[in-house]
Amino acid sequence: MHVEHLLQLESLGLALLWGEEPLPVREISGVTATDLEDPARFLQQGEIVLSGLVWWRPDDGPEKAERFVTALRTAGAVALLAGEETHGTVPEVLVDACRTHGVTLVAVPAHTSFRAVTEAVYLRQWGDLSRRPTRHYATPENVRNELSALLAAGAHPDTLLDRAFAHLGTPPAYLLSATGRTLARTPSAPPLTARRGAECLHGPAGVTLRIESDGSPYDVWHLYVPDTAGAPPRVLHEIADVLAQHRHRAAPAQNAAGRKGDELVSLIDAPHTDGTSLRTALHGCGLSDRGPYQVLTARHAHEGDANAAADALSEALHHDAERPFAVGRLAKGTAVAVVQGEPGDSQALLHALWPVLDGCHPDATLHGGLGAVAAAPEELHGSLVQARYALTASRTTAPAAAGLTSVDELTTLRTLLAGLPGEVREVFSARTLGPLTEGDAASQRMMLHTLEVFLAHNCSWARAAEALHLHVNTVHYRVRRIEQLTGRDLSRLDHRLDLQAALMCR
Repeated sequence: MHVEHLLQLESLGLALLWGEEPLPVREISGVTATDLEDPARFLQQGEIVLSGLVWWRPDDGPEKAERFVTALRTAGAVALLAGEETHGTVPEVLVDACRTHGVTLVAVPAHTSFRAVTEAVYLRQWGDLSRRPTRHYATPENVRNELSALLAAGAHPDTLLDRAFAHLGTPPAYLLSATGRTLARTPSAPPLTARRGAECLHGPAGVTLRIESDGSPYDVWHLYVPDTAGAPPRVLHEIADVLAQHRHRAAPAQNAAGRKGDELVSLIDAPHTDGTSLRTALHGCGLSDRGPYQVLTARHAHEGDANAAADALSEALHHDAERPFAVGRLAKGTAVAVVQGEPGDSQALLHALWPVLDGCHPDATLHGGLGAVAAAPEELHGSLVQARYALTASRTTAPAAAGLTSVDELTTLRTLLAGLPGEVREVFSARTLGPLTEGDAASQRMMLHTLEVFLAHNCSWARAAEALHLHVNTVHYRVRRIEQLTGRDLSRLDHRLDLQAALMCR
C-alpha cells in the first residue's frame, strides 16, 4: 500500500499538504501513532506516522517542528499524517519543515480517527490475505490462512502467538505491555516478571517490535523475541501485524468499556447520586456493589489529555490481578479509577510502578492521587474528593516530577495546603500577608524574609536576630511593623499559624 492509495479513499478525507511530484511509490510497512516531541526511538523504516500534534504549541518556534520532522526523515518514514483536531489546521511551520526535509505531509481531518487510517492500512495488508500473491509474504500461506481465521474468531493473543510461531519450532516469544507486563507468551517461553519484562524491552538482547495502535505510550504493546536465530525479520514483522489487527478488532469492546467507566465516574462525581443508578453502573463495569473500594485519580502534563491518563491508570492497575477495576474520564483531563477489594500491598505496588509509567512517556509528567478506602458505594464520592485533593497536592509539591500521593500522606500543614486549588492558595496568601506581597520593593522582600526566619525559629528573638545577623532591637522593630501591616499578633499561636500557612501558600 502507498500513500496515494490512502489519499484515494474518500471515506478518510485526507488532504496532501506537501509531497514531491509525483509522489514516491514507497510501500507502507506499518503505522506508528505518536505525540512524542522526539519519536525517533519508536519509528521503523517504511512506516507512516500519525500525530495529533499535541507536542506542538502555537507559541513554539520552528525548532520543535524541525526536530520532529528530522526524526521521521532519519528513521525512513514514508509520510507524516498530521491530525487537524488539536489546532484546527496543520501548522505552517510543520509544512515548511516537511518541505525542507522532503517528508510527505498529509492532513487528517478532525472527523477522521487515526484508528480509521490504521485499519485502512491493515485491512489492505491482512484483511484479505488472498489478494496478494504468496511470494509477497514471508509467512507460509497455510499459516496466514490459519491466523486470519483465528483473528476472525477473536482468538486470545496466546493462541495467536503459539500458531504464528509454530512453523518456526515455537521459539520463546512474548507479547509485553509498555511496563513489561506479560500479555501472552508461547508455550516454550518461561514466565517473566514485569520488572524483567521492562528490562528486556529496553535491553540490547533479542528483538522488540512495537505493535501499532493509536493509543497513548502507556497503552503500547511489544512483540519481544529473545532469540531470533530461526525467525526471519519479515516473519516477525508480519506476526506483529497480526497482533496489531487483533488490537483493532478488540477496540470496539474496549471503547464500550471506556464509555461505561465514564458513566460510572460521572455518577460518583455527582454530590447526590441515586444509589440504584450507582449500583447498576458498578455492575455494568464488572464490579460488585459490595465494597471495599478505593478511588485513584491521575492527570497528564498535557492539559485535557484524559485519555493518556486513563491508559496510565489502566496499565498500572492491570499489574494487580486480584483487584478488578474500572477507569473513566472526567472533564479537564482527569482520569479516575474505581478499584474493588482490600488494598493490601497495592499502594506500595502503585508507588513502585509510577516511575516505570513515567518512563513510558518521558516527555510528559503524570501525577496521581489516591483516596481512602470506601466501605460501600455511597462512600465512593468521598473517596473521589480525597483522591482529587491528593492529586492536587502531588502536582503542587512537585509539578515537574511524576508522582503518586495518597490522602494518607497528607499529615502536615504543608501537605494539607498543597491539596488546595492554586487560586485558593493565592487568594489566602495575598489577603493574609496583605501589603507584604504587594509590589516587589526591597523593603517588602526584607519584611517577608524576616517573618519567615522569625517563624522558623519559633518566634525566638535572639535566635532570629542571630540568623538574620541583626540586633535584637531591629528584629523587634521589623516584627512590630509586620504586625501592623498584616493585622496579626505574633504572640498568639493562631495568628502565627495564619501567617505560616500564608507563607506556605506562596
